[in-house]
Amino acid sequence: MAAPLVSLDDVTVQFRTDRGWTTAVDGISFDIAERDCVGVVGESGSGKSVTALSLLRLHARGTSRFPRGQVRFGGQDLLTAPERDLRRIRGRDIAMVFQDPMSSLNPVLTVCDQISETLRLHQGLDRATARRRAIELLDLVRIPDAARRVDDYPHRLSGGMRQRVMIAIAIACRPRLLIADEPTTALDVTIQAQILELLRELRTELGMAVMLISHDLGVIAEFADRVIVMYAGRVVEDAPVDALFRSPRHPYTEGLMASMPALEGGITRLYAIPGRIPDPDEAIAGCRFGPRCRHAEAICRVAVPELLAIEGRHRVRCAPRTRATGGL
Repeated sequence: MAAPLVSLDDVTVQFRTDRGWTTAVDGISFDIAERDCVGVVGESGSGKSVTALSLLRLHARGTSRFPRGQVRFGGQDLLTAPERDLRRIRGRDIAMVFQDPMSSLNPVLTVCDQISETLRLHQGLDRATARRRAIELLDLVRIPDAARRVDDYPHRLSGGMRQRVMIAIAIACRPRLLIADEPTTALDVTIQAQILELLRELRTELGMAVMLISHDLGVIAEFADRVIVMYAGRVVEDAPVDALFRSPRHPYTEGLMASMPALEGGITRLYAIPGRIPDPDEAIAGCRFGPRCRHAEAICRVAVPELLAIEGRHRVRCAPRTRATGGL
């Protein structure tokens, strides 16, 4: 079996607060293969974006730390790599599309300047060649009249166009992994569908892997090959997309599925998972989902369940479910 493109092993992320160091991500482990598309889902505060930013070590210096774990890429641990090595990897080998393009794009630089910066830094292109390539990239992400739009400032573009510019910047150097953090959240439904279709086409055309972060299970079901469900800083389920939507095994995943509105059968009251997601520094013995779980047993309030395989590539962090299915 080929080695994974990126491998996260027991990654833990902490942030400095007035009360000391708080753990936001606790022992995350999963792999991303070449050309794979991994969807990451969970409530706000579950650690999805913190995990994504950790791959490129983009957390603020001095207020964050990695007390344990590794992120292996190309035989190197990105959590301990020198900053000069990370600068070569960011934007070239691993690129990221952020949630809000208006705050991610520089308002005083043209689209051409912002795309060209990546091309000149990582590929050594001169100004004229970088401009031609920027126009080609705008064409590639389906922005009409690219030769004129390349000189626009971000405020002159619609939300959908700004997100396409962000994607153009991210794919400029044909990265091996594209991280898309809620890339359609601020867009209307029609534009969301267009952006997702664009990402699907680019993934095929460029042969890149994609890590798609979303709170929208419908988006994940349509786009991802594999789904990682996070809760309170931990992975609680990891499975191929068909298996997860056909037979979710963790009670939290079941709750997320039940909270989705039905397309048929008229208007019904949506299911809501009782309780709330715990604060990162809140002490909870045993399973962190236990206080909200209707299937909780005595063991759930004592032992922290491990993430165990139950069948094939399906893993779940739930002691009663892994015991019932004979997980090893």
